[in-house]
Amino acid sequence: MGRNARKRSKTTGGKVIAAAAALTLGAGGLVVVNVYASAHETGGNKVKRSSQGGTGQAAASEASTIDCPDVGSRLQQVPDQARAEVDKQLALLDSQISEAYQRLQSSTRAIRQDSNFANNAIMGPLKDKRVATIDRITIAIGRVGDRPQGLESLAVCTLRVSGNQSDADNNQSGQEQGQEQGQENGQGAEQGNGQGQPAGGGQAGNGPVAADFVDITTVRPNVTVPRESQEASRGAFTTRCGVNENKLYNSDNVIVAPGVDNGAHHTHDYVGNQANDAFADNDDFAGGETTCQNQGDKSSYYWPVLRLQDGTEEFDAEQQGGGAEGNAGQILTASEVTLEYVGNASGKVVAMPKFLRIITGDAKAFTNGTANANAAWSCTGFEDRQLTDKYPVCPEGSSLVRTSKFQSCWDGQNIDSANHRAHVAFADPNTGVCPSGFKAIPQLVQRLVYDVDPPSLSDNGQSSPFYAVDGFPEQVHKPITDHGDFVNVFDEQLMNEMVQCINTGRQCQ
Repeated sequence: MGRNARKRSKTTGGKVIAAAAALTLGAGGLVVVNVYASAHETGGNKVKRSSQGGTGQAAASEASTIDCPDVGSRLQQVPDQARAEVDKQLALLDSQISEAYQRLQSSTRAIRQDSNFANNAIMGPLKDKRVATIDRITIAIGRVGDRPQGLESLAVCTLRVSGNQSDADNNQSGQEQGQEQGQENGQGAEQGNGQGQPAGGGQAGNGPVAADFVDITTVRPNVTVPRESQEASRGAFTTRCGVNENKLYNSDNVIVAPGVDNGAHHTHDYVGNQANDAFADNDDFAGGETTCQNQGDKSSYYWPVLRLQDGTEEFDAEQQGGGAEGNAGQILTASEVTLEYVGNASGKVVAMPKFLRIITGDAKAFTNGTANANAAWSCTGFEDRQLTDKYPVCPEGSSLVRTSKFQSCWDGQNIDSANHRAHVAFADPNTGVCPSGFKAIPQLVQRLVYDVDPPSLSDNGQSSPFYAVDGFPEQVHKPITDHGDFVNVFDEQLMNEMVQCINTGRQCQ
């Protein structure tokens, strides 16, 4: 079947309702859980706090999101014969969460009137759907391999505080005034925060908020580098592939959700290989065109777009993955994209296998926790300080920088794995040594620079709008969810040239 025949047309959806849910808890009501804490404050450990009681005043004042266990990350082995069905069902789990979150956003008034509404109308049905979907995953794997155990326990989701409460920037009085004015006019409090914004913050009502930003000049330098041994590979190879001048965007993710339209639920920028969509296979990549100057590099480099929440309605304003799932505003094109491959602090590197797939960071890190988070936000002139869980506010003359450092150790056998992580690993941050059984490969360091005005925090981005990374809707645009994706399609000759360049300490391109 031809590639175009396999491709399904994109679906469009209605506009996201710009209202964040605030929960009222009654006797026997819902539990609202906050399991997110700054990695810098907790050492990377989750801190769990819960609120439950008769009045639910704390919960009622805060926007909430949906926290579901990530089934895909728990899969250790998926036989090839079951892969397509498992991918389909995993993508369905993501869609179910997205739909439930949108229902949560649009049900503020009903939840306020009935403390059991969210449980009965949203969370209960979501659990039932997840039970059936997880069962299909278990059956698909069990038909051709060992039936996975314990997946059924992952069906239950919880409501949790998102941190996107409208007074997150200490403008609570403005919010209360806005709510009072709205109520006088016969409008619900979900109309906004008194400053023209949806209650959950941001253009689409699901973030970010002022508390997600920090002045980079107040951050202490925190970057460390591993100690280099005498055998270290000190060279670097740079490939130049543009900044997505071709405007190639889609909300697919061929690594995590192959064959599934809108598998990412957010929009990606693409440079390098131009054949990348949900239905691309290795033959498509091998035959695809590339934006890279060196035509021997047909690799695919992609990342979630960055948007300026200035009210712009982009091409995807009413599409799934775009505005219909809370990803709203003007898509910003990076002013500079640097793709550099560097060596290993402890020894030489070996060639990457063709079609190796690597994901760095975690698009669901806000609900999953920080274990796989690898976001790094900074500003030009301040890159000795990197932020994981905050967006930087850059001073005048400084530009925003997103950096993704990909895993640089490979298991020597596989180009992918069941959870898309186990086949690669990070080297030890102090010594550069790879885990036992892994080989050092060139490390891709992706650096994106954006010329964007600093947002105004004192007025919730009204005079100078917030920017935010695209993401799954329930991740509420938290900076910790930034991530990058890579499919290696270097030809063998150029890959060998890269390895030789790095191992001999040269700077090449």
